[in-house]
Amino acid sequence: MRKALPILFVAALWAHAAAQSGRRISPPPTPPTPPPASERPATASRDGEEGVYAGTTSPPEIVSGYVPEGVMSREFKLLQEGRFKLSDFSGKVVVLNLWASWCGPCRREIPEIEEVRRDYAARGVEFVGLTAENPQADGERVRKFVRESRLGYRIGWIDRESARALMRGHNMIPQTFVIAGDGQIVTHLKGYAPGRTTDLLREAIERALEKR
Repeated sequence: MRKALPILFVAALWAHAAAQSGRRISPPPTPPTPPPASERPATASRDGEEGVYAGTTSPPEIVSGYVPEGVMSREFKLLQEGRFKLSDFSGKVVVLNLWASWCGPCRREIPEIEEVRRDYAARGVEFVGLTAENPQADGERVRKFVRESRLGYRIGWIDRESARALMRGHNMIPQTFVIAGDGQIVTHLKGYAPGRTTDLLREAIERALEKR
């Protein structure tokens, strides 16, 4: 009986508000049941970054569309020396990962991405990791992590404008895109899904390869 009292109290308040306003008020919708914690991808947030890394618990999903032309033609600075464009890989399947060295889920996900990269090394699939960290302030930390992780794929820096254009309002990291040779986004993974990332990537890469 005690458990029912709060519910009756809230219902009475709602009825009273409706009577006072003279308007019909619909009760608020029942919130959806959240997925089990084991099914939620891990994501990271960082305060003071103008909302670029606001955490979320949305599951990985497929997003249709193409990489914006401005992002394809943008020059990105490599971690060591030189620059490149995503358009340099026109005709190839590209796996693009947005990450940061301070991001725990990113650090756990990257070895799995490297594992998939090795599996597709002979099939012409390009893997690219871009961090939105500051090259001057964070350069040494990023380079140290890359050395210790023995990553075999291209690592560079991404500007905020390009990051926002790719994220499409899903302001969190990590995010991974599997891009077909014509620039179409075959799969867009938001967050790190332990135990699922490698399978999701392999499946998406195979579909992208079929489009060539």
